Amino acid sequence: MQLVLTEDQELIAATARDFVSTNSPVARFRALRDAGDPLGYSPKLLREMAELGWLGIAFDEKEGGAGLGLAELILIVEALGRRLAPEPIVGALAMGGFALAEGGSAAQRAAWLPGILAGEKVVALAHQEPGARYDLFSIETRAEAKGAGHSLSGRKSQVLDAVGADALIVPARTAGAAGDRDGITLFLVDARAPGVTIERQIRVDHRNAALVRLDGVACDAASVVGGMGEGGALLEREIDRATVVLAAEMLGGMSEVFDLTLSYLKTREQFGVPIGSFQALQHRAANVYMEIELARSSVMAAARALDAGEGDGAKLVSLAKARCSDAYVLAANEAVQIYGGVGMTDEYDVGFYMKRARAAELTFGDAAFHRQRWATLAGY
Repeated sequence: MQLVLTEDQELIAATARDFVSTNSPVARFRALRDAGDPLGYSPKLLREMAELGWLGIAFDEKEGGAGLGLAELILIVEALGRRLAPEPIVGALAMGGFALAEGGSAAQRAAWLPGILAGEKVVALAHQEPGARYDLFSIETRAEAKGAGHSLSGRKSQVLDAVGADALIVPARTAGAAGDRDGITLFLVDARAPGVTIERQIRVDHRNAALVRLDGVACDAASVVGGMGEGGALLEREIDRATVVLAAEMLGGMSEVFDLTLSYLKTREQFGVPIGSFQALQHRAANVYMEIELARSSVMAAARALDAGEGDGAKLVSLAKARCSDAYVLAANEAVQIYGGVGMTDEYDVGFYMKRARAAELTFGDAAFHRQRWATLAGY
């Protein structure tokens, strides 16, 4: 597997870095947080990203996309992660958008994908439930047959990018019990439909996430995404793809906080010399650098494996997420420690990266979960 960028990929990465640095400095994220912005992101900037073709880069050309893959999308997301850009890429594009592209009917794709790729519509995937931890199939939300359709009732938690979303994709049980892989059906639900309640959550990383309550929400047959009772496999595939996208964002964040740390090591003086001249701090910086490079290779490998449909794709996804979870937390923790007391103050940006590292670590499974998943998939 080739773990170097092609000339075209290098161009995509450079363009993304330049655009994000100019249009989305960390100061913008800070301003959104301080203002208590209800969305937590800029719809205008999301549309500008769409105009650059970023939102459609991993979608098929027949759907209006660029026909490329995760290998290209992760380059853009890494740039976004460097500046903590909070636009709905992981929760909406890489979850809701990918699920519709793969499992949606022709009518659903025609109705929603053009708007998603234009940055004008947001579809969130509400898969996680209270108490489910990281078990994708621990779903208790029920879809009871009612006339020609179904009635959905249940609760979802930590639904990424649900605040302000136009629609939700809701996994619910049409058969079986919580924990069963079979019997899960995905429903496309209007976010403003009667019986849908969306309550914003205030997270440590200040990202868009919500509690969703479903109380007798009516869904007709045309709202089913994928086959009836066959949504478990589709859900697992889409979460794997979203996990790689999140890992790329984490890679960007850890790379940026490491660069901030190096700059501080070179400029902060103690005893008349830069603190970067102290061998103990050099060793700590070198350790972080090695962990970041290992994480980078694992993210690239996972993206290419999923693009190619390789059999070990799921294993590589877990490898990438475990690596990134550990490395991002390490890079952020070391930054705060090397900055000393000021690293804990809101005046410096490193605290934002530490908070994002903690939240991202727990999203889609922490390092321990993915090490166990990797071992299980490997037959240990």
